[in-house]
Amino acid sequence: MDSDLFSRRRAARFAQLLDEANGGRRHHVRSRADDQLAALVAVGRRLTEERPDVEVDAEFRTGLRAMLVATAEREGVGASATTTPETTPAGSRTSLLGAVTARQVRARGAILVGIAAGAVAVSGISAASEDAVPGDALYGMKRSTERAQLALASSDLSRGQLFLDFARTRLDEAASLRGDLTGFRAVLDDMDADTRQGVRLLTTASTQRSDTAGLDAVNTFVAGQRQAVSGLLDGADRAERERTRRSLALLDAVRKRSDALRAAIACGLSTPVGTDALGPAPAACPVDR
Repeated sequence: MDSDLFSRRRAARFAQLLDEANGGRRHHVRSRADDQLAALVAVGRRLTEERPDVEVDAEFRTGLRAMLVATAEREGVGASATTTPETTPAGSRTSLLGAVTARQVRARGAILVGIAAGAVAVSGISAASEDAVPGDALYGMKRSTERAQLALASSDLSRGQLFLDFARTRLDEAASLRGDLTGFRAVLDDMDADTRQGVRLLTTASTQRSDTAGLDAVNTFVAGQRQAVSGLLDGADRAERERTRRSLALLDAVRKRSDALRAAIACGLSTPVGTDALGPAPAACPVDR
């Protein structure tokens, strides 16, 4: 009970500090929790002041609004604290509890608004980071968003396709890092790693299901990616060309593996004989004599 009351007092004080930080009436009191809450208040101010210049997706706004309405109804935000003054003596315990309840509602409302502002801000920052490249301030957010997408993917097929999408993104980044050999190599290393991860997931799913849908996705990726990677050779110096050719060799190996798995599935030998970085290694179909 004491812990619950303490948490509620912290929430109420946090609401007061947020209100003061945004120009509200100052209460001229201090709490032992103020120092601990200062960092959270600072985050709240930054979310308010440093809004990215992007348009939040309408679908996200609709979903966020529905979530906030449901949370408000569950938490009682907006509900009036009712008392019965004609039957309750002034200064009684019931009046005190009514006042506390009203403060709790205001505190919950303030925190809910903070959560909403944070969600919108994070969504905006994520959108603003889409064009970030290594070295940019928002590049870490871009990669974090990719990891979140992977965590939310519903199947290995979805995750595999996401990895291939990320490999395409790394290729776009590499094109902007021409002349920076260290950065260029690092991004192509990440691109190849994403390619291997995506191919491994898709080829594994195809062999497990004896279904070539995953292989179709791999072949489509290789066709477009190989052409785009080849474009990095134009105007490249010797070191950049050597590194680019390694990525081209990987794509050739991926296409060869995909074709071999397709043939194995067609002749009823979808069970692999082993695995490696590209996923299952297919058995060879018998040769007609």
